Amino acid sequence: MELSVLLLLALLTGILLLLAKGCTKAQGHLPPGPRPLPFLGNLLQMDRRGLLKSILRLQEKYGDVFTLYLGPRPVVMLCGTEAIREALVDQAEAFSGRGKIAVVDPVVQGYGVVFANGDRWRTLRRFSLATMRDFGMGKRSVEERIQEEAQCLLEELRNTKGALRDPTFFFHAITANIICSIVFGKRFSYRDPEFMWLLELIYQSFVLISSFSSQVFELFPDFLKHFPGAHRQVYKNLQEINVFIARSVEEHRKTLDPSNLRDFIDTYLLRMDKEKSDPNSEFHQQNLINTVLALFFAGTETTSTTLSYGFLLMLKYPHITERVHKEINQVVGSQRPPALDDRAKMPYTDAVIHEIQRFSDLSPLGAPHVVTKDTYFRGYIIPKGTEVFPILSSALHDAHYFEKPDAFNPDHFLDASGAVRKTEAFIPFSTGKRICLGEGIARMELFLFFTTILQNFSVASPVAPEDIDLTPQESGVGKLPPVYQISFLPRQGC
Repeated sequence: MELSVLLLLALLTGILLLLAKGCTKAQGHLPPGPRPLPFLGNLLQMDRRGLLKSILRLQEKYGDVFTLYLGPRPVVMLCGTEAIREALVDQAEAFSGRGKIAVVDPVVQGYGVVFANGDRWRTLRRFSLATMRDFGMGKRSVEERIQEEAQCLLEELRNTKGALRDPTFFFHAITANIICSIVFGKRFSYRDPEFMWLLELIYQSFVLISSFSSQVFELFPDFLKHFPGAHRQVYKNLQEINVFIARSVEEHRKTLDPSNLRDFIDTYLLRMDKEKSDPNSEFHQQNLINTVLALFFAGTETTSTTLSYGFLLMLKYPHITERVHKEINQVVGSQRPPALDDRAKMPYTDAVIHEIQRFSDLSPLGAPHVVTKDTYFRGYIIPKGTEVFPILSSALHDAHYFEKPDAFNPDHFLDASGAVRKTEAFIPFSTGKRICLGEGIARMELFLFFTTILQNFSVASPVAPEDIDLTPQESGVGKLPPVYQISFLPRQGC
């Protein structure tokens, strides 16, 4: 009996040693990092507060470029402005591959513009950029769409009569309607039951994707997929959104008029029809559904979450809100809505919006990349197919560029003369070939929605400014502000 136990222990020890040797060999010329355990990787080095905390702590020991084993697979971490730009800009092609986010991969499966790779990605990105530009600058510009949506929002906020509200739904609705007008060719009433249901699915999914349980799932997806967890609810939610998209696509197909294209879906269907005889065409149903899902999800969640954080910060720092009010009064006044042309004349407000984006740190880990070939980088060789995480939070909090990186301070973006100061560390939309498709629209939305609301309303909270807690409710793939209540109080003369 004892001999059998000893033999079994010896066998297990031998297997573990072989696995450990295999892990070391797999590391090859990768950047150094903490030594992984077989299967578990660097689980023991992980911080209970999540991946970001773990990565930033390891950066202090291993520098700006190091290898971390997420379960059995090595991932190269890029920290700090210089390392991220050297990779994503200076070696843009080599780092242009897209990695997987384990919790959403069963839905997207490498289809659609965001998670595609190779020729599929290049084809879909070119098409998406051109089409969004066409519908953004066509019969009605994006600026006009945003201004009209902002007026709809003002009516809703006036109807609250200064009562306390969770602003999450308002911000989701306005940003969703902008992307809906481009993709689906229409906006929705804020009280449309289907619209409200879709927004709830998007918000709930973003919370779950950013949760700690989803970060654990990222380490061992092949094992954990067999057990209950957030990943199953995310899958269910995204599939329900896809059913809505597929239904909308069918409605578009039935009413398609090639001489009068209404939106993104129409344009895609026309291209799909033109290439139907090409068996290698990327213009097929699966790419359409997942591209629209990505545009709808990202176009709704990113800007709305930034606005949510922004107005929480305005409650926390009323002296900053007062200065924004003053600049709006001087430049815009109260008789017309803000326009994009005003931005150049409003450096303080522009700096505040930049600082909201920096401080809110919406995508702290950045979207995962993959190197497309064996890549020489900073003295190391990163093998083709290796995942790379550009840690955007480390750039947005880079002490070399921001004097007080952990404090909210609009002066980070103002020079000595009070003009807006550009900085290479400001990369909330990432950078390089995979920079966010909707960056231009998002920047317009942030300026126009933010200034229109503050042109017409003061904001108030039942919590004293010094007691307002800015701690995010989740910080993973995304970062979400805490839930809070706000009053929108009409300003005199508005």
